[in-house]
Amino acid sequence: MLTIELSDHPGDLLSAATKRREAADKQVSKQYDRQLADARKLRDIARSQRKWLTWLRLAYRVRQHKQARPRTLSVPTDNEEILKAGIAGEQRVASELGAQLDDAWTLVHGYRNGRGEIDHVLLGPKGLFAIEVKNNNATVSIRGDVWEADKYDRYGNLREHYAIVDRGGRSPSVQLNQSADALESFLQTRGQHVGVQRVVALTHARSRLASQENLTVHVAVSTDQILGLVRAGGDSLDPNRCNAILNIIEHDHAFHEKRRARRTRRLRHG
Repeated sequence: MLTIELSDHPGDLLSAATKRREAADKQVSKQYDRQLADARKLRDIARSQRKWLTWLRLAYRVRQHKQARPRTLSVPTDNEEILKAGIAGEQRVASELGAQLDDAWTLVHGYRNGRGEIDHVLLGPKGLFAIEVKNNNATVSIRGDVWEADKYDRYGNLREHYAIVDRGGRSPSVQLNQSADALESFLQTRGQHVGVQRVVALTHARSRLASQENLTVHVAVSTDQILGLVRAGGDSLDPNRCNAILNIIEHDHAFHEKRRARRTRRLRHG
């Protein structure tokens, strides 16, 4: 299986979050060094002036300050850990698909259009598949486009209940369908009338799928289930059509990335 990476949005978010934390660590370290230097300076002044009680008090303060030196950098934030887990889930799906699919298949990672990003777009003889990866450590219930999660402790007690939505308030199925609909429509304008099969993959080892009603996407809790959907197939595509569709996807992604970059520059410059 050929793998093409168009973008790595989660990786970019993780890198930015890590840099912010490391910058904060450096600021704390600089502040500590300044405070220690100031304490030492006052101590030395007291000694030069033979103010022994003041010197003793300041020497004790310097000693306390040295003992309070930060010994390690701050640990990764919860947001960083969530991003890491999500990236690991995406990589695992890609790796396991690659181990089972031959070179007739192409996996496009990080395709983005005007409606959002699709983690993986899989293209091959059996059709076109949009795969959204979610890494929720929870039991997931789905009613149409409403996704909810229940998290239990080791004793089976419910500890947390929450809606599964992105920052725009979209459930995984809405998020995937909007992007996949846009891709499908754009392909049609370019003469490629192909359906986009939609799959949300729950990749966390403790993910469980509970009630399911009126699903608008396929839901898989293992890569084997994704492979089952792929082998069942959608549209039959020959190599020439696959190449044409891949070319359209890459150009569409590049177009929207340029638009996004221009919009970002305008916002930065007011």
